[in-house]
Amino acid sequence: MTGVRRTPLGRAGRLRLRHSLDVAERGADLLEQKLRVLRAEHERLLSAEEQAAREWHALLPEAEIWLLRGLLLGGEQALDSAAAGIEPAQATVHWTTSMGVRHPGTVTLSLPTRPPTAAAPTNTALVHAEEVYGRAVRAAAEHAAAHTAAELMGAEVISTRHRVRALRRHWIPRLREALDRVGLALEQSEHEDGVRRRWAGRAVMTVHWNAAWISCSFALCETSRISSPGRSRSAGSARTRPSPRWRRPRRVRIRRRRRFP
Repeated sequence: MTGVRRTPLGRAGRLRLRHSLDVAERGADLLEQKLRVLRAEHERLLSAEEQAAREWHALLPEAEIWLLRGLLLGGEQALDSAAAGIEPAQATVHWTTSMGVRHPGTVTLSLPTRPPTAAAPTNTALVHAEEVYGRAVRAAAEHAAAHTAAELMGAEVISTRHRVRALRRHWIPRLREALDRVGLALEQSEHEDGVRRRWAGRAVMTVHWNAAWISCSFALCETSRISSPGRSRSAGSARTRPSPRWRRPRRVRIRRRRRFP
């Protein structure tokens, strides 16, 4: 709102507000397109997370059952001897970027191989438990990556939705209101300027007409005086009164005679 308040009045302010409004509307359209893509990607990641979670939850009880069978058959010593000398599994997460959001993409899991010097499991239940636990760890890694990616994508969806809402409900209406206000002020100023110009034009035309009328009157008076220099002043003849502007009547002064005693 500070940018709208600091916008100068006049044509420059109107151009600036129009440019800001166009940028805001185009930005809102692009953010809406981005939001649609992000929602589709978020739904895909949520489905991948659910699938990995189902697979992980299905493999984990099976692995626990085979482990329990192996413990019942060989005891804890058999489990310790089978796990001796085996390194832990290593998971490598490959990150990717989708619509400006960096999130985990794929997971590479490297299960350790049993070295030749390590002791073999004493029963087949431990062998099946080792295999099922490997698949369960892989499913757990994929679930963790999908869960993290879905969280990051969901946060970006919420942030983009907030930005679109702020543009559509707050910023764009304020720009339109400011543009209407500046347009009305500019229209009023132009109307006042037009009225002043019309008044000035009328005043100039009046001066011109007055000057032309005076010139014509003076020309007519001069023409009438030159054309009839010795006209008769009899009672029957018509007298033309000279123009009072150019010929003033003489003042008649009556002198009284003195009476001597």
